[in-house]
Amino acid sequence: MEKQAELTNIKNITVSGKIGAGATSLAKGLSKVLGWDFLEGGDLFEKIHKELKLSQAMVNSRPDHFDLEYEKKVKSMLKNENKHIIQSHLAGFDAQGIDGVFKILVICEDSHGNDKEDIRIDRLINRDKISIEEAKEEVLEREKQHLEKFRRLYVNNDQNWVYWDKKYYDLVVNTYDHNQDETLKLALETIGYK
Repeated sequence: MEKQAELTNIKNITVSGKIGAGATSLAKGLSKVLGWDFLEGGDLFEKIHKELKLSQAMVNSRPDHFDLEYEKKVKSMLKNENKHIIQSHLAGFDAQGIDGVFKILVICEDSHGNDKEDIRIDRLINRDKISIEEAKEEVLEREKQHLEKFRRLYVNNDQNWVYWDKKYYDLVVNTYDHNQDETLKLALETIGYK
C-alpha cells in the first residue's frame, strides 16, 4: 500500500469550485502527492444521472433524496474518516464546523473579481472533447440549476447564498493566474506538506 502523508491538524481536505475552474485537477494532484483517497462528487452524480436517464444539465430533475443522501455521506466521511480528498461543489460548505478539515476553493477570476466563464468553457471543450454548445450548457445552465437546488435544499432559499463564498474556505486558489503545477504547489505549501 502506498504511504500516506501525515499533516498536522488536517485529517481531510475538501476542494470545491465552479465547473471548469480546476478543482478536479487540484484534488487529483493532492491525492497523488499525499497518497490520500480521492472522491469526486461529479462521478457519483454522473452514475445517478445515467441510471435515471437524465443529462448532466438536468440537475433539478434529479430527486432531492440523492442530493441529501450524498451530502450526508460526505459529512459523515469528513467527521469519522481520515485521509480523504473530497472534491465536490458543496464539500467545503458541508465541512463547516467539522474539525480537521482543510477547505480549498478553486476560482477562475480576473484581477477585478470577474468570473472567467469563457476560460472555464474553453477548458471543458479541451478536457472533455465536447462542443462549445455542450460546454456552455454544462457551465451556464448546470451551474444555475445547481444553485437553485442547493439554495432550496440547504439554505432556506436564500437568494444571496453561493457555495463559492470565500468565507467558507481556508485557501482560495485562482487558476486564472496560476497554472496546474503552481496551483498544486501553492496548496501543498499552505497545508504544510514538505
